[in-house]
Amino acid sequence: MRYLVLLLVTVFTINTSHSQIYEAGIFVGGSNFVGDIGATNYINPNQLAIGGVFKWNRSPRHAYRFSVIYSELEGLDSKSNDPRRQQRNWAFNNDILELSVGLEFTFFDFNQHDLAVGGTPYLYGGFSYTKYDHYYFTPGGVQSFDNESSWTPAIPFALGYKYLVSPSLVLSAEVGVRYTFTDEIDGSVPSNPERTDLAFGNTNSDDWYVFSGLTLTYTFGQKPCYCYIPR
Repeated sequence: MRYLVLLLVTVFTINTSHSQIYEAGIFVGGSNFVGDIGATNYINPNQLAIGGVFKWNRSPRHAYRFSVIYSELEGLDSKSNDPRRQQRNWAFNNDILELSVGLEFTFFDFNQHDLAVGGTPYLYGGFSYTKYDHYYFTPGGVQSFDNESSWTPAIPFALGYKYLVSPSLVLSAEVGVRYTFTDEIDGSVPSNPERTDLAFGNTNSDDWYVFSGLTLTYTFGQKPCYCYIPR
């Protein structure tokens, strides 16, 4: 982990004197879960998701991005298209906190100081770290807290479109999926070794969750020089 932190610090501090435009703002949208409980639609927001976003624009085509997002994931078998899940009729919810860092790449040049730019599609990818609580289900389908929380790494991938509202404001619409490295978020795989007999569902498939929403950021800093300056 310390090598990852060192790498991120190095990347974010290179040539800071030549790229001085930043964005800071809020994300508001919805979340949905894809796992062993509830619907399996990848874009199906059913709970509020809210957070903050910070970007460092390194060129008209890419920006480094950091975000913090909070949401309550919910899964309802009654909303599933699978008759077996509908018959089981279980439900779960789990509060999550996500920290994410990565690279945002625009399809076209996007200069925040040029209103003629309009908007552009973009892709986002990186690394996330997500905190969640541990649950398990009794044989009768009752969700029970296991008095423990954990962090899991996840891989985020998002597709969005951003539009320059003014030289100081950027509005973005985005859908982003997160592939986690755990199957414990919905309680289908209890973390307590004494409860392994309560596991259910596909234990070979880890959990996913999705954020869909809008981001409004305020730009600040001097107009950057996107050029090579020899040292």
